[in-house]
This record gives sequence, structure tokens and C-alpha cells, in this order.
Amino acid sequence: MADTRLIQGRYRLLDLIGRGGMGEVWRARDESLGRQVAVKCLKPLGPQQDQSFTRIMRERFRREARVAAALQHRGVTVVHDFGEDNGVLYLVMELLDGRNLSQLLEENEQHPLPVPHVVDIAEQVADALAYTHGQGIIHRDLKPANIMRLTDGTVKICDFGIARLGHDIGFTSRLTGTGIAMGTPHYMSPEQIGAGHVDHRSDLYSLGCVLYEIATGAPPFDLGDTWSVLVGHRDTIPEPPRKHRSELPEFFDRLVLDLLAKTPEERPTDAGDLRRRIGAARTAPASGPPGTVLGGTELGSPGPVSTGPHTPPAFAARDGDAAPYHPDGAGPPPDGSRLPSWARSMTTGHKATGVSVLRPTPPDHTAGLTGEWTRPADPRATTGTYPAAARPTPSPEQLAVLVSRHNAGLSLGRLGRWEEAGEVHRAVAAEREHALGPDHPDTLASRYEVGFTLSRTGRTADALREFTRVAEGRARALGPDHPDTLAARQETAYVLGQLGRHFEAHDVFAAVLASRERTMGPDHPDTLRCRHNLAYNLSRLGRLEDAYRLAHTVAAARARVLGAGHPDTLVSQYEVAYALGRLGRWPEALGAYREVAAVRARALGPDHPDTLSARYEIGISLGRLGRSEEALDLYRGLVADRVRIQGPLHPETLRARHGFGVNLGRLARWDEALAEAREVCAAREQVLGADHPDTLVSRREIAVGLGWLDRWPEALTVYRRVAEARHRVLGAVHPDTLAARNDEAHCLEQLGRGAEAVELYRQVAALRQQHGTRGR
Repeated sequence: MADTRLIQGRYRLLDLIGRGGMGEVWRARDESLGRQVAVKCLKPLGPQQDQSFTRIMRERFRREARVAAALQHRGVTVVHDFGEDNGVLYLVMELLDGRNLSQLLEENEQHPLPVPHVVDIAEQVADALAYTHGQGIIHRDLKPANIMRLTDGTVKICDFGIARLGHDIGFTSRLTGTGIAMGTPHYMSPEQIGAGHVDHRSDLYSLGCVLYEIATGAPPFDLGDTWSVLVGHRDTIPEPPRKHRSELPEFFDRLVLDLLAKTPEERPTDAGDLRRRIGAARTAPASGPPGTVLGGTELGSPGPVSTGPHTPPAFAARDGDAAPYHPDGAGPPPDGSRLPSWARSMTTGHKATGVSVLRPTPPDHTAGLTGEWTRPADPRATTGTYPAAARPTPSPEQLAVLVSRHNAGLSLGRLGRWEEAGEVHRAVAAEREHALGPDHPDTLASRYEVGFTLSRTGRTADALREFTRVAEGRARALGPDHPDTLAARQETAYVLGQLGRHFEAHDVFAAVLASRERTMGPDHPDTLRCRHNLAYNLSRLGRLEDAYRLAHTVAAARARVLGAGHPDTLVSQYEVAYALGRLGRWPEALGAYREVAAVRARALGPDHPDTLSARYEIGISLGRLGRSEEALDLYRGLVADRVRIQGPLHPETLRARHGFGVNLGRLARWDEALAEAREVCAAREQVLGADHPDTLVSRREIAVGLGWLDRWPEALTVYRRVAEARHRVLGAVHPDTLAARNDEAHCLEQLGRGAEAVELYRQVAALRQQHGTRGR
């Protein structure tokens, strides 16, 4: 097919990205929505083909479309559309940015994948199968090539091409009666081979084969010919995976052997049971050798492997939202984290840690994602009551001066003057280290504040090093379960999230949570706060259902422990609403945000920043529901209130104006939208700086408006400026930088400069692959 071919006058085929037994898969552009998609076309069948065979193949393709389009789960490839064009059947799917498991093994020279990745893949596939089996659908051809791992770690099952509804026996009989192979030999269950009754447990057997292969480097019956493989499935007991790879945890060994049981009755009951077993094992103490991590990526292990420019990343999507900020987000909040009065006066920490200064509830889940964080302003660090180290004791006057300067640094931070605060804390840390020693708790308290200011000023990698140093020092001086040690480890997880290393962040959060539950109890506010942040990190891993369930649980626990109107409770309810939005359940999200806004208005007042933040989220939800006229009215009022309360140049005022401009665009009022984007960008540059994430999002919005007005040369200039700024600030391989480069390539395509666009897409793909390789 030519690159210029249009399917149904809508989907322009760009380049071939895959071939299979049923047909070809193309990267394409949806001309109606301006997004890139994957289009699967049934391989044309010539007149020499048996007409019965042709009819069955076409029937099966339509079946795939109907089945796949009905599936809505994060672990299953999304199908947007299907139909027939000039005799060619086609299926339009989301364009996945990642590698299938077969490719990962091949790129790894058939060496097995890291243990944490294997366990995570097992858990995510089990979750997806639990959903599809619950819909009465059996995959019937589960194999490494049909399981994708995306660049963000999300795992998706692909190609339900020979799936069937469990109750539709007649249809399956007609398909199998043609002699068309149903399944792939290395991954076929004994009942498939023997033409016995096939149900959901056949998929579990196939999953066992897949897990065996990615854990050991070879499938369980890797024999010389197809017949030997089939006989092996039917008659041979597989060797335990740990015989080939001793570092595999014992629970995984048992799990895989259970999946590979010869009869369905001996296997796990269902995929839900399998998912629960994995989850229970991941939260239990590791049974593998030291250093084995079951729940994600440990330091030094491979990260997700990237493939290139198939899926436009988050910044390429026209959602009109500003750069993410969250405890696991991509940048510092724009307002300097001014604390509301209730947070300044609250004491929620453990007695040993004193006052916990809360990071404020951010204003929205895309320009300021929902959540909170605990930042202990340790009173012992300001009173000098720690025991002295084994060195000459500094004078009381010297200690008093250092305490005063430490407190001054804290005050600068509360005012949002993070650069100045960092300078103060660095100087105090150096003097405390000289006077008290590197592992003295006062020294580490100053180092902790240095790390915090680094994270607030965008120096995330430096912050990670500082927090790691503090956590190690506190573990030596205070013990691994001391609240201050846990606070430092939790900040380490935070900056890992900022760096996009969410698997590692997940591991740290989970470990800190286990320690907090053990030492403080499950309902302690600090435990609930850690669980809350773990829920958010799950959403960043794409595990949205898990994130939603956990956030819902935390909200209920906080309501029970702290009260329904407590700010922490409302923050968790806010997170529940956010998760609902990420799941596409926008009507429910809208209702949840409205409930939070109403309670905050009663408890905190209508002009409280948290109340205004919830109102902003109502506007986001209205826009996503296509109710942009209502969203415009809401933002118009919100802008007026923000101006009255905080002034016209406050970052939150500018964020509300940004939302207003986005919805002007959604209503095709592009001249007005462009003007608003220019004004907001200029104001953000003045207030936040030219390279601040929010400023760059507004600058990108200018390019979007220019594109919609068909002013592509100007748009290209702006897109390039955004890409260069992100490259300078974040680095060449940061996801936001790569997203900006993809924007630039898309603009080149619109200008007819296809060769340059292809070359830029290839460069992005190479950087992503290099980044994934470097993580190994």
C-alpha cells in the first residue's frame, strides 16, 4: 500500500510497522482527530485462495474487531474503530510505544528478563486476564509476541484475533473445523493440543509458558520439532524455573509450575486468584537472594525498553493541561508551595518526628496533580536536643546560631524562595558537619532540607543523591525504622518519581509503607499518607484500577480516623476523583470533584486555595466531557476569584486562564485561544521564568493554536523553542523532551517535509532505546 493511502477517507497509512499471519499493521494518522494510530489490515487474499478459507478469515477478523472493541482495560490494547474499505478489512487501534516480550528477549540475546520485571509482568497480565475472562473472552493464543511492555512499564495484551466468547461454542466449532491452527505450539495447553474442552484455564497455562520463558530465557519445552514440543506439553513434567535460574523467588517457582499443570483442575482457579497470589507474595518478605526485589525495578536493573515515535507522548496530546506536578510528578509546583493556615498549625506527625509540614494540595491533576507530601520540619533539628557526636562539643552559642539560621532557611522555603533557602541550608549543613559530624541528626536534618530545595528548583538528580545520603546516614545513626529515616526514604521515592523511575519509586514506597504499618500501625496518619502516595505512583505506572482502589481505601480510612471534613481526607477523595478521570470515568470524576469542592467550601471557606483547586478540577472534567461552554463559564468565574484573592499574576490565576484558553480552542475559537495562550505565556515567563514547565506548556499551546490556524511555519518555530528548552533543562532523553521532539516532527509532516520528520522520529526512537538500554 502506498504511504498516501487513505482508509475510509480518514486514516492515512504512513509506514509498515509489523506483519503477522492475518495481515499487516501500519502506523497511521487519524486525519479527523489529528492523532497517530495503528491500523491493522487483513492481508489481501488472491483469487487462488479457497473461498471457504477466505470467508473464515474475514469472519475471524470481524470477530476480532467486535471482541476487542468491547474491551476497556488498561492491560488490553484499545480498539478505536473497525470496518471495511475497498474490500480490505481494517482495525484501528491505539499506537503502542514499547516492545513485545519476544522482542525484549531477542534484544537481550535470549537472556531472561530481570526478576522484578518478570514478576510485574506476571501481575499485570493476570490482572488483564481476570478482566477479559470476566467478560467471557478467552485469548487462545497468549505468547510473548502478543504481550507488549510500554515505555512507562504498562503491560498490554494484544491481538485477540482468535479470541472467542466462552459461550459461543458454535462459532468456535466452525472456525476450528477448517483446520486453521488455533494457538502457537510452544504456548499451547494440553487441552488445546488434544482438542479437548478449552476454557479460561487454557490461557493460564499459556501464561505459565510465557513466564517460564521470560524468567529463564527459553520456553518450558524448547525441543527440536513441533511434534516434540506438543508431546512435551501433553506428557512431560517441566523442570522448575529455579533449576535454570537460582535467583528466582520460590513463590514464582511454585506459581509457574501450578500454571503448567497438565489438567485445568490443577491450575489456579482463575486469573483473579493468580493476581492475588502474586500480590500477596510481593508484599511478603522476599524469598530470593539478597537484593532481589519483587515489586519493581531495583537500582541498576533494566528499565522499560522504548521503541520510538509510535505513540505521541503526553505533551503531544491536546488536553490543554499544564506540566504535571505531584509528589511523583515532573516538576516543582509553580507557587512555591505556600502552606494553607490549617497546614501551618497542624501537628500530624509521630511524636518522635514532631510537626509534619504538609505540601499543599496541588490545583489540578495535570498542571498540579492531586496529592500531598510530608516534609518534617524536625523540631529536634531546631532545638539542638540530639546527643552530641564523639568530637569536641560545640559551644551553646554556636549551636544557637546554627538553629536560628536553619529556621531562617525553613521560613524562606515557606515563602517559596527556594534558591535562597537552599543556599542557607547548604551553609548550615557544612558547618554542622564540621562541628557535629556527617551522621549527626542535626547535620542530616540540614542535608534533608538541601535535598528538598533541590527538588523544588528542578535539580531532581541532585536531590536524589542528597536524600539517598540522608536516608543512609539516618539508618546508621537512628535505625532503619526510625520515622526520620522513613521520611528521607519517602522523599527518595518522590524524586525517583520526578525522574520517571516509577518502578523504583514503587519499591521504596512499598518498603516504607510496610515499615510504617509495622512500627506505627495501619491507621497512623503517616502510614495513611504513605499509602496515599503509593496510590498515586501506581497511577503513574498505568495501574489505574489499583490506584483507584487504593486511593478509595485511604479516603475511607482517613474519614474514619481523621473525619470526613479533614483536609487529608479530602485530599484522598481528590485523588479518587483524579483516578476516575484517568480511567475515563469522567461523569463520576465530575461528581467527586464537586463533592470535594462543596465540603472544602464549608470547612475551609469558598476562597481557600484548596476550594479553588477543586473548582479548577471541575472545569477539567467538564472540558473532558465535551461541556466546554460550561467549563468556560466556570473558568471565567474562577479567574475573577483568583485575581481578587491572589492577584492577576499569581501562578494559580494564570493556570485558570490557561484552562479558559484551552476550552476556547475546544470550541474552535482559535483566534481567541491563541491570544489567551500568548498572554498567559508572557505572564508565566515573567513570574516563573522562561524555562519553567508551566511556561513551556503555555508556549506549546501557542504552537497548537498556530497549527489549527494553519500557520505551520510559525508553529514549527515555537515547537522547536519548547524542545530546545526542555533539552536544556531536562536533558535529551527525558520523556517531556522526547514528546516535544515528536511535536516538532509532526509539524514537519504538516509542512510536507516528510524526510526530515522521519529522521527526527528515528532520532527520538534511538534516544528512547538508548535510554532504556542505559538503565540495564
